[in-house]
Amino acid sequence: MTGRIGPGLVGEVMIPVRGGVEAFYAHPVDPRDEIAVGTIVVVVEYHPPRTVYVAQALG
Repeated sequence: MTGRIGPGLVGEVMIPVRGGVEAFYAHPVDPRDEIAVGTIVVVVEYHPPRTVYVAQALG
């Protein structure tokens, strides 16, 4: 996470794509969740062109 996400907020994640890294808008899968900057996440759903829905990775 490079930008915090939470209720009513759109965050940002950097994802390795095609040999580089690209930024995507990130929304929490559960709209009540808050995910802090630096948290490792799992992409659950992708909506073209640059939106992903994420959940905190277990770890």
